[in-house]
Amino acid sequence: GVSSSVLPKTLKVLWTYEAGESIESSAAIVDGTVFVGSQSGELLALDLEKGALLWKYRAKEAIGESSPTVAAGVVYVGDLSGVVHAVQASDGKGLWTFQTGSEIKSSPVVVADKMLIGSYDEHLYGLAARTGKLVWKFKAEGPLHATPGVADGIAYISGCDENFRAVRIADGEEVFHISSGAYTGASPALAGRWAYYGTFNNDVLAVDLGARRIGWRYEHPERHFPYYSSAAVVDGKVVVGGRDKMVHCLNAKTGKSLWTFLTRARVESSPAVAGGRVYVGSSDGRFYVLDLAGGAKLWEFDAGAPLSASPAISRGRIVIGSQDGRVYCFG
Repeated sequence: GVSSSVLPKTLKVLWTYEAGESIESSAAIVDGTVFVGSQSGELLALDLEKGALLWKYRAKEAIGESSPTVAAGVVYVGDLSGVVHAVQASDGKGLWTFQTGSEIKSSPVVVADKMLIGSYDEHLYGLAARTGKLVWKFKAEGPLHATPGVADGIAYISGCDENFRAVRIADGEEVFHISSGAYTGASPALAGRWAYYGTFNNDVLAVDLGARRIGWRYEHPERHFPYYSSAAVVDGKVVVGGRDKMVHCLNAKTGKSLWTFLTRARVESSPAVAGGRVYVGSSDGRFYVLDLAGGAKLWEFDAGAPLSASPAISRGRIVIGSQDGRVYCFG
């Protein structure tokens, strides 16, 4: 959730692109190209500079919250029919597909020669990134909505089976698991020996990966709503959106609240942080820029439709899709 790209102090809309149907997939930006999926079942490649369409690739079904990842010139994404697609980044040519047993909302992660992705068929898959051949699959006890977090050869995944699991990337064997106490749609954010994620039990957890236990839990004293947004972790702070309409900033060591910012609807977008500022969408149709230090609102833009996708930042620009099918680029 953190970018080193420098964004202008004052943002303006540089371009928009009409994708036609709702965008809940978050964009990936690589080498000046924006890759994003839509509910129309299209994976789009747009020019970051001007927003022009470079190519489109048709998936089998709608692309939901699965967000593309790009590695070694290949774009990977999952669709709601459970198919994983590998597409050539340069021209949109399909390279391979792999069928899982149910819809995919998890985003792919590429580690060395493997591509990891979760499915609602309750499996985490390890596929050969180049060919799409199954290397291993790990069975959880519920759908895997979240995207794996990866560190030191281990994939960490939170799931709808109320467990947080560590799975070895080499062979798909479980290293350990702990109970989250609730089912989880958010993806774990890793920082050092800690993992942070929110649950549908209205709390945010910090897991000590070394000690293999929960270090702290945060729950707002008055507003008890689930956390679906995935956290950004930076400068000892955990920033996460809640279905309580708030953006929360917590002390990463203690879980104590540092500040909250109230929007007008649930915040399912995952915040991105750059240059001491928090960038996040809300289902109230607004895109917010907040001060990381104190949570003050610095700027907002009214997109007129819910923003549940997460912002992507690159080359001094920020891209986010909306549920009315528009892709916005600010800079």
